[in-house]
Amino acid sequence: MTATTTLSNWLADLTWDAVPPTTRTRAKHLVLDGLACALIGAQLPWSRIAVQGVTSFEGNGSGTVIGWGRTISPPAAALLNGTFIQGFELDDFHPLAPVHSCSIVLPSLLATAELLGGVSGKDFLLGVVAGFEVGPRVGLALHGAQMLNRGWHSGSVFGPMASAAASGVLRGLTAAQFEDAIALGATQSSGLMAAQYEAMSKRMHHGFASRNGFYAAGLAAAGYTGIKQVFERGYGGFLSTFGEGHDPDITQITHGLGEIWHTDLSVIKAHAAMGGLHGGIQAALSLRDKASPNEIERIDIDVTSTVYHHGWWTPQRPMTTIGAQMNIGYAVAVALLDGEVMPAQFTAQRIDSDDVWSLLPRVDVKQDNELGRFATRLTITLKDGAELTELVEQPRGGPANPLSNDDIVTKYRALTAGVLEPERAEAIESHVLALDTATDICDLIRLLAAPVCGALD
Repeated sequence: MTATTTLSNWLADLTWDAVPPTTRTRAKHLVLDGLACALIGAQLPWSRIAVQGVTSFEGNGSGTVIGWGRTISPPAAALLNGTFIQGFELDDFHPLAPVHSCSIVLPSLLATAELLGGVSGKDFLLGVVAGFEVGPRVGLALHGAQMLNRGWHSGSVFGPMASAAASGVLRGLTAAQFEDAIALGATQSSGLMAAQYEAMSKRMHHGFASRNGFYAAGLAAAGYTGIKQVFERGYGGFLSTFGEGHDPDITQITHGLGEIWHTDLSVIKAHAAMGGLHGGIQAALSLRDKASPNEIERIDIDVTSTVYHHGWWTPQRPMTTIGAQMNIGYAVAVALLDGEVMPAQFTAQRIDSDDVWSLLPRVDVKQDNELGRFATRLTITLKDGAELTELVEQPRGGPANPLSNDDIVTKYRALTAGVLEPERAEAIESHVLALDTATDICDLIRLLAAPVCGALD
């Protein structure tokens, strides 16, 4: 069988019992982290603009807009909720096939569940696992981070198929319908990485992917067909087109299917910045007590090719929040100055502070292809000529040093503390961690629906 057929059959046959217990538990904690990101992202300034814009031309419907106390059409709800989860660079990511799965998978599942009604927690979690498995496999077939190097927003390219797979599980698609859904998702793939410099659209890319996958599964369920054998097609197929000249590896689509669980490989961020910057942040935090900012002559940062292309350009004042969250120079500077890189470091006032812009011109970043895949080297030269160097091979939260399930709960509590009341936060946590026993997820959705406070207000 072809890779397309094998994947479609696997999705149609996937059962809760086939998922290892550790993966089931991790899936619940990934959901908890994703919802924390949605709750803190719902009332950010750019999220409010997104809601205002989308609701001006989308009508009411069954789709809950998290943290707003209103509903909208299901596709629009998937778009906005995905925008919220990706809204502050705090959400999960797969380190080898860069994709922020929660921002793609959860909104599509929530919209589908509300449309269909009566969706159990187990079925919802099975959809989560399906989406977390499909997105990275598609990404690895295109060599993962290579897509970032070429200027694509990788998760937006891989994501529609993950969303389609997740929503398709709730819809009970057949193997043939899954083939159509995956192809209908694939034909909507896009996302330009230049959005990282200043565009609000960077926040919405994964929301678009979630919405597109929701449409793909719904159309397939209705009998609408997509490209057959979309991964194998030579002219205009997914891999042949996005991988042109880059030797895509179709075997990654099905490699270890049902044995290697990419859900377990997704990692959780410890800082509110692009994942590739976390090594530099950790190195800066380690050296902070040894180097007062006014004693620093220069800061040299050595990074891998992907981080260099994706996370470095010479910053210019004024700088947008999205630019600051994607730029390793800014992230290292505020880590040295503040001792943390969390939402408070990305207010407009903090980004434009004089102490930050006094330090930033002293930063120089170079590409070092000898470094390990996730490594960063930070060297601080003091005005007296002394050098301080820190090499981080695996940052906290990275694939070899992941946040534990308990760490995820701690992060959830810290993020939600500032945007909703403790009783509601505790109820959401309890519902998510017991999802596999819920006969209907409607109670959880109701808890997510009510308005929340603005994280930057």
